[in-house]
Amino acid sequence: MVAFLDRHEGASVDELAHQFGVTSAQVLADIDTLWVSGTPGYLPYDLIDFDFSSYERGVVRLTESRNMTRPLRLSAREGVALVAALRALDAGLRGALDDERAQVVRSALAKLSAAVGDAAGTVDVSLTLTATPDVAAALATALRHGRRLHLRYVNAADVASERDVDPVRLVTDTDRSYLLGWCHEVAGERLFRVDRILAARVLDEPAEQHELPAASGEFAPGDEGELVTLHLASQARWVAETAPVADVRNLEDGSFEVDLRVVSPAWLRHLVLQTAHDVLDVRPAAVAHDVAATARAALDAYGPLAATTPPTQDGD
Repeated sequence: MVAFLDRHEGASVDELAHQFGVTSAQVLADIDTLWVSGTPGYLPYDLIDFDFSSYERGVVRLTESRNMTRPLRLSAREGVALVAALRALDAGLRGALDDERAQVVRSALAKLSAAVGDAAGTVDVSLTLTATPDVAAALATALRHGRRLHLRYVNAADVASERDVDPVRLVTDTDRSYLLGWCHEVAGERLFRVDRILAARVLDEPAEQHELPAASGEFAPGDEGELVTLHLASQARWVAETAPVADVRNLEDGSFEVDLRVVSPAWLRHLVLQTAHDVLDVRPAAVAHDVAATARAALDAYGPLAATTPPTQDGD
């Protein structure tokens, strides 16, 4: 709109609404925002400005553009990145946004997809919030209105607990969605895996504001867990890239070691069993014995089937 007005002496509010396909009320709201926008410093002479007397007559006349004289043009890369982000937002919060916000997301996505053209078809986003509809709605309501949540949550060790949480934001990675919040039970920030939230209830209390580090939302191993070292073959390199490791050491034979601070033994057992064919050593030895006992218990559960030799094919 600033670029358009820079090329015209003035335009009525209704003309601007028709030009950009929005309501007159939206034009007025956008002008109110532009009036307090500008370049760093944000003193009166740094701001975009309009002629007030014309504005009172329903005519918008630009007097200071702050060099915003050309419409924004996105590169193909920028457009595709925005399409991917909006599709992730739509997929992750579908059903949790109110109708007005959901319409804004869909409208922006449709316009960007049309502007990007065929490149938008290359974007495939499968991110989901992985929450029940009731939980997703409660999280969205609490975040939108700044309210405290009461959660029933089950951790990686399959232990359920109830706690009050001041929600901060939703965090996603390639596989999971998390709620970052301030947990009153432990008086500290915590990440709650959304698919492990059994129930969520929005409380009447407003959520308190908490100063969180810039890296909040990224799980990092603390000092409170047991230090465990895994020596792995090169085929298990994905562990160093996806697990919250404290240190990685590459060895001359191509294998490597990772140090992990383990709070949940169940999580560690799952990781070691998942990489069993590539595990060369585990320290301390008690961890290896624990994982081996878990594997034997799983085999024992099969009874006689565990000792059955699998059938061969093609006479081999």
